Amino acid sequence: MGSGAIRRRIALCLAVLTTSGLLTVATPTEAQAAAYCPGRKARTLSFSTGSVHVHKRGGYVCAVTVAKKPGAKRKMTVSVQARGSRPVVDEGRYKHHAGPVTVHAGRRCVWVKGKISGRSISSGWILC
Repeated sequence: MGSGAIRRRIALCLAVLTTSGLLTVATPTEAQAAAYCPGRKARTLSFSTGSVHVHKRGGYVCAVTVAKKPGAKRKMTVSVQARGSRPVVDEGRYKHHAGPVTVHAGRRCVWVKGKISGRSISSGWILC
């Protein structure tokens, strides 16, 4: 194997390592939220202790509340309510996230709420 081939292999290895490192650093909560809910990201509702990620696929809406700083277990809540229906809620003591919760909304509006350690966000009617 010539020195040119060795240099190309080293360059390829460095490119792969650099790319994988950048992908690891780039918005881990976004990637994790996408793993919990199928479909396209429709909204992200941020608040002081975390954020609620809302995804939509077909007539279904999925939401997950993700802590800004994961660690010790604390009270977290996420809920999604399609207009005219009861909310679907996940509430408990979690380290990282609450949810996902999914509702069939069809073409109806949804109301999304998230709460971590007493801090919360409420969307109002969205995705109409």
